[in-house]
Amino acid sequence: MAHAPWRPHRMPSPSGAWPLWNAKATRSLEAQASTGHPAPSLLERAGAAVARLAVAVAPPGGRVWVLTGSGHNGGDGWVAARRLQAAGLAPLVWEVQAANSPEARRARQQAVEAGLTVRPWPTRLGPGAHEALPTVPSQGLLIIDALLGLGARSPLPPPVAEVIGWVNACTQAQPGVRVLSVDLPSGLHPDTGARLLDTQGQPCAVRAHHTLSVLTLKPGLYTHEAGEVVGEVWFDTLGVEPLTPTPPDAPAAHLVPTEALALLRSSRLQANGQARAGGHKGSFGDVWLMGGAPGMVGALRLASRAAVAAGAGRVHRVELQSGVAPGPSESREGRQEPPGLVDDLAPEVMTRTVSDLARASLAPAVVVAGCGGGTLIGPLLPTLLSRAWRLVLDADALNALAAEGTLWARLQARPHHGAHTVLTPHPLEAARMLGVTTAQVQSDRLAAAQRLADRSGATVVLKGAGTVVATPGQVPWINASGNARLATGGTGDVLAGWIAGAWASTHAQGTSLHDVVAACVHLHGKAADRLEGETGQYRSLVLPASELIAEMSRELMRTGHGHQP
Repeated sequence: MAHAPWRPHRMPSPSGAWPLWNAKATRSLEAQASTGHPAPSLLERAGAAVARLAVAVAPPGGRVWVLTGSGHNGGDGWVAARRLQAAGLAPLVWEVQAANSPEARRARQQAVEAGLTVRPWPTRLGPGAHEALPTVPSQGLLIIDALLGLGARSPLPPPVAEVIGWVNACTQAQPGVRVLSVDLPSGLHPDTGARLLDTQGQPCAVRAHHTLSVLTLKPGLYTHEAGEVVGEVWFDTLGVEPLTPTPPDAPAAHLVPTEALALLRSSRLQANGQARAGGHKGSFGDVWLMGGAPGMVGALRLASRAAVAAGAGRVHRVELQSGVAPGPSESREGRQEPPGLVDDLAPEVMTRTVSDLARASLAPAVVVAGCGGGTLIGPLLPTLLSRAWRLVLDADALNALAAEGTLWARLQARPHHGAHTVLTPHPLEAARMLGVTTAQVQSDRLAAAQRLADRSGATVVLKGAGTVVATPGQVPWINASGNARLATGGTGDVLAGWIAGAWASTHAQGTSLHDVVAACVHLHGKAADRLEGETGQYRSLVLPASELIAEMSRELMRTGHGHQP
């Protein structure tokens, strides 16, 4: 037990962010590591790591039960049990499936020879058989879930699905029961974060309090349904680093580090936190935002305020009004088209008209289209797709893209002219643009985001649990910050505006758009993760978009001057 597990978010820079390896690449790395590190075996090291963490998280005075499956994951469980036995914890092993690999069988034999108590999992046969299931001890219990590993697929074997159901029922009914999953919560897909299905077609995965990922971090731990089941994620490299897989294996994604937020401060602050000298508003870029159809003006105003807070030098807001056509300076009644009303909460945002936008030079500016734009945004998109060199498309603009093939063709042509685009869809909007169902998008969020990026030539922000940032030719990012407090109207508009403001203000520094967008996504989620220092609780049930901007600004500075949580 030489080294302790450690959390995976300690990384020096975005370029050093933790890679996330899918099941195929992890197996390749396992084979390489087994050859290069013959003793002790990876199985032995993994089991030792599990035992170390189990000692740290087990309820004081409680028991430890180990649930073992048939493969290497079960072998890890047998080694952990033997190590815990040597430490005096007297674990009980419930053998759910017989070990079927040479390594797992050897680990089982060594555990039995060490004097472990081993019991077969009781078979349930007919009504009333639940009485044969184990009785949870009253003094507290840590369950080590060593049932399934990388190779698990739907449908889950009935005995395993039954045990998963029992574990979840125990943790729900008895607060003294804690669960530590080995590598992945059993039933969670390592690549997609989807819960696997049982023989009845029902989603089935262990809800863990802790997950110890060994050798590699897996993308499935950080996206889709993972947040509901993984608990606190720990990581142990097993002493195998750096990881250099055999081509063509490559990381499926990188995890966005908190250190990426330095990119968002770099335009105005030095690395030591001191303000940069000189500069003027023109040095930090212009942002134009278009949207706000009748009844949805708030969305555009939120995005505009976010662009200011993110660092843009000048922000222009164009509120769309019924009957205003793109381009002409006169309305149908012959009167000059009116600009929007001044936003009293952000008087620094300049109110403009569609005609002002038509006359403006957009080459250096970032343009945001779609925030509350309704059906009025569609007719304006051909011009924006042709004229705006840096364009963020959100909400209704994305729906217009999905509905009109000529707009999609214009979007695809933009990279050939040196223009750059960011798309910020939620899963339904992504599904419309890809011509698939929302369920298909969610079933493999990484693949869906990359496919949309490759088809459009844009940087794509696929929002949702474990937001994915994908750009053609780049390794995707997965963001682990954020929670359901952001699931309220307007927070997506804030993200679109913040991306635009950050893009405008950091452009002169030559920073990567892919990285800047990922940093904005991370900040957006991190603001919602903040707990009150005095109570250790969230301040409110939801984080309204009207408060989110200020919270993002505070969070950006908290993580900039040695005050990281």
